[in-house]
Amino acid sequence: MSGGSAGARTIAAIATNNDFELSRYRAAKLMVKLKLESCQVPQHSYKRGGNEHLEIPNLLDRQFDVVEPDTVWCGDVTYIWVGNRWAYLVVIIDLFARKVVGWAISLSPDTNLTLKALELAYESRGKPTGLMFHSDQGSHYTSLKYRQRLWRYKIKQSMSRRGNCWDNAPMERFFRSFKTEWMPKVGYENFRDAKYSVSDYINGYYNNVRPHH
Repeated sequence: MSGGSAGARTIAAIATNNDFELSRYRAAKLMVKLKLESCQVPQHSYKRGGNEHLEIPNLLDRQFDVVEPDTVWCGDVTYIWVGNRWAYLVVIIDLFARKVVGWAISLSPDTNLTLKALELAYESRGKPTGLMFHSDQGSHYTSLKYRQRLWRYKIKQSMSRRGNCWDNAPMERFFRSFKTEWMPKVGYENFRDAKYSVSDYINGYYNNVRPHH
């Protein structure tokens, strides 16, 4: 179900949430007995930040603990090998639930791709108000077209300091989990397989099975 991504803590939480009480210690012993191993990687420490964008400050400032849904979204873009070229995946998560609210995949890493994910998130969440959107300083987020769309949606924009991925740590963790726990190490045979796999991970496992704290 988890594609090998779930560790003892996650398995214990999933079982307990489904009315089967299981401690982390017992889950770890059962994993050893059944010769099951998790693909999870160790956590990284934070790094010091660089310079802020001249026009878009780092309003989030690593305040990742959000108390209400649809108040802070984070977004980022990563690359995936498909066949003989790169595809690009953009994902938006709600910091409150740490679940994906919008995503899109394309062979072109342009503003249209990031806008597609933003449109999906905005519509599917009922056009929320009082929202902040945080990302890195990539050109697809600093473009006039993207900033105008945020302005139209009345979404306040926040950006990480240059050269510091840990200002957007929740997105870094999401992509690291996807690539190390789910995506084949050699990539996908074609774009269609990649799209189906991403959908299975987000809609089938990450949003609906994997515990979020």
